Amino acid sequence: MLPEYDFGGKKGTRGKNYQAYQQGHTVKITEEDGRVTTQHFTLEDRAVLLAPDVREYFPDSESVNQALRGLIRLIPQKVT
Repeated sequence: MLPEYDFGGKKGTRGKNYQAYQQGHTVKITEEDGRVTTQHFTLEDRAVLLAPDVREYFPDSESVNQALRGLIRLIPQKVT
């Protein structure tokens, strides 16, 4: 943390946006021909948002899960 960042006397609030996040969000999409479609998205518990550049490679849940399963195979097994 750089010295010019002074958070003295400030306290964050944990989960202050949680309820709004759980309710989801509405997106209006304007097509080239002027039509507007509205979609409402909700996120399941433990959902992960992908950055736009990542979404280009992983268009759906199955493709993300398949890639992550491949990475999991590369991780050494935990010894319990």
